[in-house]
Amino acid sequence: MTLIKSISGIRGTIGGKVGDNLTPVDAVKFASAYGTFLKNNTSKEKLTVVIGRDARISGPMIHNLVVNTLIGLGINVIDLGLSTTPTVEVAVPLEKADGGIILTASHNPKQWNALKLLNEKGEFLSGDDGAKILEIAEAEAFDFSDVDNLGEITPNDAYMDIHIDEVLNLPLVDVEAVKAAKFKVVVDGVNSSGGIIIPKLLKQMGVEVVELYCEPNGHFPHNPEPLKEHLTDISELVVKEKAHLGVVVDPDVDRLAFISDDGEMFGEEYTLVACADYVLSKTPGNTVSNMSSSRALRDVTNAHNGNYEASAVGEVNVVELMKKNNAVIGGEGNGGIIYPELHYGRDSLVGVALFLTHLANKKISVSALRASYPEYYMSKNKIELTPQIDVDAILTAMTEKYKNEDISTIDGVKIDFAAEWVHLRKSNTEPIIRIYTEAPSQEAADKLALRIIDEIKVIAGI
Repeated sequence: MTLIKSISGIRGTIGGKVGDNLTPVDAVKFASAYGTFLKNNTSKEKLTVVIGRDARISGPMIHNLVVNTLIGLGINVIDLGLSTTPTVEVAVPLEKADGGIILTASHNPKQWNALKLLNEKGEFLSGDDGAKILEIAEAEAFDFSDVDNLGEITPNDAYMDIHIDEVLNLPLVDVEAVKAAKFKVVVDGVNSSGGIIIPKLLKQMGVEVVELYCEPNGHFPHNPEPLKEHLTDISELVVKEKAHLGVVVDPDVDRLAFISDDGEMFGEEYTLVACADYVLSKTPGNTVSNMSSSRALRDVTNAHNGNYEASAVGEVNVVELMKKNNAVIGGEGNGGIIYPELHYGRDSLVGVALFLTHLANKKISVSALRASYPEYYMSKNKIELTPQIDVDAILTAMTEKYKNEDISTIDGVKIDFAAEWVHLRKSNTEPIIRIYTEAPSQEAADKLALRIIDEIKVIAGI
């Protein structure tokens, strides 16, 4: 089955049978459930929802279905059209809207699409609210509006520019310092909306931009997850163009990776580490990332006399702990930067602006900046699940096996050894079990991962 219903939304592949894939019927059903949920929780006469989409091929179809479903429920829609996840998140509170929907399957390949659901703050829904929406969808408890009370559509294509302005107006973003540094940057926009908004942001910061795959036609030129094995083209182009760095985003622009001046990956995990280093140097405080993220953030936070905490995986969990911990910056090791000064959501634009300011202040190369941080290496693996595999039993068995180590079970199982760690968890968005390891060398991280995978296979009998 490729239709995945979770508290963060609904995701699936286009086409196929209703209930098995993300068909037009499923898109309407879940948009109806979301709209109904909003109506059930307000005394307001008229609700407003902001909607935007990434550039994937199925976007216009899903977009029209979702917009018109909300209209049918009597909800007004502010239609941003082609947009990014953080742009929609910024737009919701600015428009004083009651919620938002981003139509994107994030880093998933082109056959996927999804409805990501936001509350009135422009933040992802809580687990409880997500569960209520799933219940409404299951019961099909919808009540549509009569002809005199249909919602209205207001197109607004200004929000990419508004989002850029909001980022450039942040006190810690120093546009003049970046302009003076005369950076040359290659951008891989994976032929989605990042191909519009990132070059635009950079040009307003006085950066010379070399565009690669910045045509927002939804034909992803490589796997859109910003991992090393998918980024050989930009790595080569950074060196060829003698650029200072490369910037890579995923299709909805909430994940950010950098390529160093030597063509090597800066490291997805180190996007947050570098931005946090800069923010903490100006505004001391606490940080949060999820427990699948690098120990390097903890080290950098400690160096600035802050307090680091780890949350369960998932943006909503990171945000919840950031608020509780009064974190000045946080995010996820997959290149997701959350900077509360602007909004509580992963935002590649904020990441780019903070990183370039940091680099301009340091007056060193990207490779030298990377070398200044603690050296950790990760191995990210996964095991495809079949219905026969009992994941919970596997996790319980691993917990028992390593009960004498430092173990956390808030989200799957994380085993902290003295110099390395492993985190095992079921994915919320794909039918897989993720196995993340980290160690002081790549060899040690890979070795630990292989050992754990072998142990899981023995337990699962595969």
